[in-house]
Amino acid sequence: MPREKDLKRLVRARMTKTGEAYTAARTQILRKTSTPKPDYATVAGMADAPLKAKTGRSWEQWVRTLDAHDAAQMAHPDIARLVSDTYGVQAWWTQTVTVGYERIKGLRVRGQRRDGTYEASKSRTFNVPVAELFDAWAEAPARKRWLDAAGAKVRSATAPKAMRILWPDGSVVIAGFTAKGPAKSSVAIAHTKLADRETANQLKGYWAERFDALADVLRSH
Repeated sequence: MPREKDLKRLVRARMTKTGEAYTAARTQILRKTSTPKPDYATVAGMADAPLKAKTGRSWEQWVRTLDAHDAAQMAHPDIARLVSDTYGVQAWWTQTVTVGYERIKGLRVRGQRRDGTYEASKSRTFNVPVAELFDAWAEAPARKRWLDAAGAKVRSATAPKAMRILWPDGSVVIAGFTAKGPAKSSVAIAHTKLADRETANQLKGYWAERFDALADVLRSH
């Protein structure tokens, strides 16, 4: 809150600008200065520093930018296309900005998609080349050593970048693979089309266990 001297200066400036009486102008100034700044980073699920480093904008800046396009009225793919095509943001960060913006605007909660379904996300870095990590998912005998999901079917795969797996219950696992160096790589999964938050929370634990098993398999090679 501004000090009394500064407050009077702000009030007089507002009176000159709006024609309000002193009391009305003072009330409006105090209301603005006492309103806490929204914690966009917490709501979005991503800190400002890495976001700005990778996209050139903080959450506050992204909200202003996307609001100028009336993005809260757009469908998810349209917001993502706007972020990617107009502002040149790379694919993974395009989704981070889009989902974070939707959370900030109240269009979805953490773990929920715009269609009302939920998803569970998990990522892990492994000390193997990305091709080896991808093969542990793509080759059925290797996958069965760590992924206990009878009936799961790989529907599409682009080596060594991405994979889409249909789960027996109709949910879908989308996996993205990234090289972190000649002998290090990571995988990030989104287990989508889940019915409720409880299932999503359970699957986060499940995927943490499966990644532990995958690490054991990769170490044994």
